[in-house]
Amino acid sequence: EIEIIYDNGGMHGFSPETKEEVKKIQSEVYDSDIENRKDLRNDIIFTIDGADTKDIDDAIGLKILSNGNYELGVHIADVTYYVKENTSIDKDARFKGTSIYMPGVVEPMYPVELSNGICSLNEGVDRLALSVIMEFNNNGDLINFDIFKSVINSKKKMTYGAVNKILLDNIIEPGYEEYVDTLKNMEKLANILRNMRIRRGLLDFDSSEIKINVDDKGKVLDIGKRIQSVGENLIEDFMLAANECVATYIYNM
Repeated sequence: EIEIIYDNGGMHGFSPETKEEVKKIQSEVYDSDIENRKDLRNDIIFTIDGADTKDIDDAIGLKILSNGNYELGVHIADVTYYVKENTSIDKDARFKGTSIYMPGVVEPMYPVELSNGICSLNEGVDRLALSVIMEFNNNGDLINFDIFKSVINSKKKMTYGAVNKILLDNIIEPGYEEYVDTLKNMEKLANILRNMRIRRGLLDFDSSEIKINVDDKGKVLDIGKRIQSVGENLIEDFMLAANECVATYIYNM
C-alpha cells in the first residue's frame, strides 16, 4: 500500500515537524476551550457510521417543534480549533488533500491523535464542533437556520447496520431502544428532503461501489458490493442539507 501511495505522488506518514506539533495537542476538552460556544452537551446527539469507523467527523440530532416542523442539527468536528493555518500539521494535510482508503489500510490526512482522538466525535466525551441547526416544514422548505461554534457530547456511536435493521425490519438491537422514535422521524425528514431535491431536478449519480474485505495480513477474503441502504442515504441527505444551507449563507454574505 505504501508503494502505491508513493507511486501516485502521495505521502506516507507525517513529517518530523508534524509529529512534534501533535505532542502538544491536548487529548480532551477543557473548560477554557468552550468559552463563547453554545453548550449542546445535554442534547440528544449521536453518530451513524460503518462498524469499523474510527474517525467520526459528523453527528446529528433531531427535534419535532411545537409547530410540527423538524429541527435538524448537523454537527461537524471543529478541526480548525486545533490545526492552525501554515503549521506543519496543516501543510502535511494540504499536501495529502484527503485521507486515502485502501483495503484494510487508511492513510490519514491528519495524525490519528487528531483524526481518531480529539477531533473524532466519539461517544460519551465532550468535543468541539461547528453546528448547523435547520428548521424544515413538511414540504422540505428551509424555514430558519443558525450556524455557530458548539460543544457536544455524542450519546451513542450507532452503526449503519443497526440503524438499517430498525428502519427496514423494526429489529432493535440492545442500547438503541430510546432512539427508535428519533431515527424514524429522521427517516421521514430524509425522505422529505430527498423528494424536494427530486422536484428541483436532482441528478442521481448513484453507482455500485465495491468493498474488499481483507484479513490482518492484507490477504483478500472476499469482494462484494457495498450496500447503500436507508441509513446511509439518511446521513447523505442530512449532510447535503447542511452543505447547501452553509453555501447559501456564504453566498448571501
